[in-house]
Amino acid sequence: MLNVQLKKRLSHFLLDVSFQVENEIFVLVGPSGSGKTTILNAVAGLTQIDDGSITLNGQTYWSTGKKPLPPQRRNVGYLFQDYALFPHMTVEKNIGYGVKKSDQKAAGLIQEMIQVLGIEHLKQKYPHQISGGEKQRVALARALATEPSVLLLDEPLSALDRETRLECQNELLRIHALWKIPFIIVTHDMTEAEKLADRILYLDKGVVHKTVDNSMNKCATQF
Repeated sequence: MLNVQLKKRLSHFLLDVSFQVENEIFVLVGPSGSGKTTILNAVAGLTQIDDGSITLNGQTYWSTGKKPLPPQRRNVGYLFQDYALFPHMTVEKNIGYGVKKSDQKAAGLIQEMIQVLGIEHLKQKYPHQISGGEKQRVALARALATEPSVLLLDEPLSALDRETRLECQNELLRIHALWKIPFIIVTHDMTEAEKLADRILYLDKGVVHKTVDNSMNKCATQF
């Protein structure tokens, strides 16, 4: 379970949130500049908070007055909005980047990710040679190849066309059912949030407006 209690002074307001995420899809919704990405970055260790605590499965990532756990020691997968694929690396090498295992185990894990995401035909291609939906799958495979305990996704589908977006939404649901770890997704799209989320947190100017159990609605939108 991920436990987040954080305060951080941003340019126009104080970000002050508290929530827990179990092995579910937890979606953050709110206008631009409301603090959604800052929350993801705080969990990943890419930004420091002013006060509070962040723990995952009993391990402390941040606690006021203590030295924070560095990003490389946090078992966190992060799927960035622009996917952040390395242009000079093939799909296969992109997926393997950051895997800390012996060569044999790493090769097996990379191949498993390629098969799970259905991108076997892409592994020797470069990012500029594949479509937006394919890049999304490669970035997801790379994030999961590190075997994270939590996966953060910052508007991962925003740049895709409607048809590809729907396909990737279904892909995220399928992958979550396989991995069964906390997924935290940032989106502006309420239809997308209602399809993906078990719970939705509505954020406005750094404050939690409400948190809604969406599990029943999520089941309905899948049929």
